[in-house]
Amino acid sequence: MSSSSGGYEKYITIAASVAATAMMVSSVVHELGPYDLRDMLWAGARYLRSRVSSRHTVVIDETEGLAANQIYDAARTYLAARISTDMPRLRVSRVDEAQGIMVGMEQGEAMVDVHDGVEYTWTLVCRDNTPSAAARVAGGAHHQGIRGRLELKCFEVSFHKRHKDKALKSYLPFVVSTAKAMKDQHRNLKMHMIEYDAWTAVDLRHPSTFDTLAMDKKLKQSVMDDLERFVKRKDYYRRIGRAWKRGYLLYGPPGTGKSSLVAAMANYLKFDIYDLELTEVKSNSDLRRLLVGMSNRSILVVEDIDCSIDLQQRDEGDKRARSTSAGEESDDKVTLSGFLNFVDGLWSTSGEERIIVFTTNYRERLDPALLRPGRMDMHIHMGYCTPESFRILARNYHSLENHAMYRQIECLIQKVMVSPAEVAEVLMRNENSDVVLQDLLEFLYAKRKEAADRKDTK
Repeated sequence: MSSSSGGYEKYITIAASVAATAMMVSSVVHELGPYDLRDMLWAGARYLRSRVSSRHTVVIDETEGLAANQIYDAARTYLAARISTDMPRLRVSRVDEAQGIMVGMEQGEAMVDVHDGVEYTWTLVCRDNTPSAAARVAGGAHHQGIRGRLELKCFEVSFHKRHKDKALKSYLPFVVSTAKAMKDQHRNLKMHMIEYDAWTAVDLRHPSTFDTLAMDKKLKQSVMDDLERFVKRKDYYRRIGRAWKRGYLLYGPPGTGKSSLVAAMANYLKFDIYDLELTEVKSNSDLRRLLVGMSNRSILVVEDIDCSIDLQQRDEGDKRARSTSAGEESDDKVTLSGFLNFVDGLWSTSGEERIIVFTTNYRERLDPALLRPGRMDMHIHMGYCTPESFRILARNYHSLENHAMYRQIECLIQKVMVSPAEVAEVLMRNENSDVVLQDLLEFLYAKRKEAADRKDTK
């Protein structure tokens, strides 16, 4: 018996030695050898180590195909609150002076977390994604999803093999739920913009709310009611077989508060904003990749849809595709047909609880296909300043509820086409309310005279 046990221990010792040697060789080759040889030796070393080790490892990649991996994001949030500052190497950052320094794991560092009596060791791993490395990634869709990124990240969490079921069924769900609670409590809204064919995020600090929005009270309340109804109807959308999304068209002259309404919607719902600048998107496939990469509970904004890009009519796009001559490749530019597929086609079901907002100064210029219900469910006219919206602006900028000049100003506002942005600009000129209201009165008289002069010259 002892001989058998001794032989087994000898076998384990030899195997462990081989694995350690392979790891050392792999480390050397990583610096000196070609990519294919590196990958082969690294895979072999990991295989040998897994066979003789009592540890089990779960890999959590930053992305999953075209979409962000929600478990990776949850793990990053969860670990940030538990990281030990005793680590030899830490990654720190700060994007806003109002916030403290954010501490995160550095590549190769490990930290131990204990849950329900089990130790879990976390490690951050970064992989090269230079063009030569990315070209070897299997699967065209995955390659499209990681294109343009120089570094791919993943978390590796290891634990004793006997705790595998507990890790998958208890610990990781605990990490996800804890991270969600942390985000809900201390969530900073994000504005996502396109940079190098991918989304990049900054904190959204737009102060607009429905209370400060210079907008008709009844219209404002109808928008709020519609948003509230939308976020509460997950089961309803699922029961009727429709994607859980809602479309809004904001139209009206420049300076009437369309962008402020978008920010107010985001602040009201606590949704991130994705600013889709269509002129930065080269093709339908790039557009698909960007939209699939959006998170849930978000607002997709396409501003000035009528002039942001020359969206070809569907018939014209189909004819162009059919007329492509032999040897001539289609440039796969963004088309109206392709765009509509992402708005309400099969690709629109790739996420949940999403809002799509189009803005335009000229609704009549839009293709009717964009305007129908299911794409733009609610059309919101953002008009010129009214007496009601003027009072909101005066309260915002000067804390005024009433003033002797209000009657004159409100009478002129009903006769002059002036945008809320123009009124706000005048109200910001001086902190003295008497002076600034007199300036506004003179500004409105000048606007009325200008309009009368134009009418006389016609």
